[in-house]
Amino acid sequence: MTNPRPTQGQPAPTDPAAPRPDDEICTLPHPPTAGLDAHLVVERAPFRLDITLTAAPGDVLALLGPNGAGKTTALRALAGLTPLTAGHLRLDGTSLERTPPESRPVGVVFQDYLLFPHLSALDNVAFGPRCQGAGKTEARAQAAAWLNRMGLADHAGAKPRRLSGGQAQRVALARALATRPRLLLLDEPLAALDARTRLEVRAQLRRHLADFEAVAVLVTHDPLDAMVLADRLVVVEHGRVVQEGTPADIARHPRTDYIAQLVGLNLYRGQADGHTVRLDAGPRITTTEDLSGPAFVAFPPSAVTLFRDRPTGASARNLWRCEVAGLETHGDQIRADLTGELPLAADLTTVAAAELDLHPGAAVWATVKATQTHAYPA
Repeated sequence: MTNPRPTQGQPAPTDPAAPRPDDEICTLPHPPTAGLDAHLVVERAPFRLDITLTAAPGDVLALLGPNGAGKTTALRALAGLTPLTAGHLRLDGTSLERTPPESRPVGVVFQDYLLFPHLSALDNVAFGPRCQGAGKTEARAQAAAWLNRMGLADHAGAKPRRLSGGQAQRVALARALATRPRLLLLDEPLAALDARTRLEVRAQLRRHLADFEAVAVLVTHDPLDAMVLADRLVVVEHGRVVQEGTPADIARHPRTDYIAQLVGLNLYRGQADGHTVRLDAGPRITTTEDLSGPAFVAFPPSAVTLFRDRPTGASARNLWRCEVAGLETHGDQIRADLTGELPLAADLTTVAAAELDLHPGAAVWATVKATQTHAYPA
């Protein structure tokens, strides 16, 4: 493993994949079974992780899920830091279940980067090649090439404490890539950055991942990081995969409340009969889609219009009496959390909230046009 967690005073060994010292990223021929094929089963009573992950070389896979869902356990299992209870782990057709962490062709970028504080950026990156047997001069040449790719050539001699958060993240990424891993694991790689730096580094990380010709697995709780960086999302809840697909598909067809909250949608489940979906909770929602059987209905909070008095003269078939449970700033708008006939979230401007005299406990009527809903089979 190319970037293991170091112990006190003793850096951990790295993975044995031979790097090249030049600036060109070599592309090795892939075996017929190239890529990741994993069925990860880890039991730690009362928790059980049981997920399947597959990815081809060049794919970026993002694991999303709430705290305690099993994302970090999955990452540690892939790295060899947590043993499998059952299942299998194959990388490029080679079984890794019995391979110790230091012998796996795996690179890791941890959330807090874990750069060696007593080493310069250059020597941090050169650490991997040195552990693989490269001489000091050769390892430093390879490290310099990686730092140049990361735009950090001018910071090669800097110690970690002299680096900004974004620079430290890129050094950690260079260190993980310097041994040319066949699997790159990124554990919340942007979590330690402030908002402004995060935006810049996210764009840089996207470019570097686009150039990475093996498999990358990203663990994050931030839906924007996942949507921007990943080719495919795997959503994990309670140790199991509840949904997977492209970012666009996940955003348009959420299948759990957690996913709906991530992508900013109101989500309901019920029975469809034509253009009407009778919700499990009771009320009906009129949609433009014509469906039959179990179905989901979703719509954004911005599609909700609020009134203090029941609207008259309107043909709104999606009309519910609600009560304001809470208000909070959401970006440049106010988000109203509503309870009542249909619990939902509604977004409105600060001016509209003031004109409606919204406050916790206020009674309101909520409407949504059928054309602003989206129904799909459950």
